[in-house]
Amino acid sequence: MTIDRLRHVARAIPFKPFTFSLTDGRRFRVRSPEFIMITPEASRTVVIAESGEDYSIVDLLLVTSIDFGKAQRRPRPNGRLRR
Repeated sequence: MTIDRLRHVARAIPFKPFTFSLTDGRRFRVRSPEFIMITPEASRTVVIAESGEDYSIVDLLLVTSIDFGKAQRRPRPNGRLRR
């Protein structure tokens, strides 16, 4: 994933919500442009806002895909479902 490609997706008009998938299995839903921050000097990292005051800093080299459909539920290791 390149920062230029991510800027294109994050600034699209109309905006389409998307989900990042990372190499370690984590997924981050970006519901609107306000949920993602890309600094002007960024080359590899972005900040993704989650619920409340939670956020994650993501290295784009760890992104395996960006999906534009609804977030898929995946089973947790203990068998429960998660989003």
